[in-house]
Amino acid sequence: MINSAVLMGRLTYEPELRATPSGVSVIRFQIACDRQFQAKGEERKTDFIDVTAWRQTAEFISRYFHKGSMIAIEGSIQTENFTDKDGSKRKSVQVVANNVSFCGSKTENDTASDTPFHQPAPSYAEADNSDFEEIADDDDDLPF
Repeated sequence: MINSAVLMGRLTYEPELRATPSGVSVIRFQIACDRQFQAKGEERKTDFIDVTAWRQTAEFISRYFHKGSMIAIEGSIQTENFTDKDGSKRKSVQVVANNVSFCGSKTENDTASDTPFHQPAPSYAEADNSDFEEIADDDDDLPF
């Protein structure tokens, strides 16, 4: 069976790192994701999605992401059925994040430059081409 969710959005509030009684790090936050479809004459709609992350992923988010930060999330969807204080049956839906990544520009994620993951991409002049063989341009054998 497949249960995979890939999302990109902005954090709607400052995430707060917590710990379970056994000391496991957990963080809960919400992201806003604009829908791709926009009906003519209407404003674009936004979905607000609850996300939970555990252990090192939770600590990473707490350190580098803040309210308004753009984040990419890969995880799975989990649902829970519960009864609220009025006795009504309810269902909660959340994404449990397995991997998260930075998105957006450097100015949007100004703390991203402080991370060990931020490295400039090599230019083509710096790329190692030793594994490539030059192709000779010989058009004499072509039938057209």
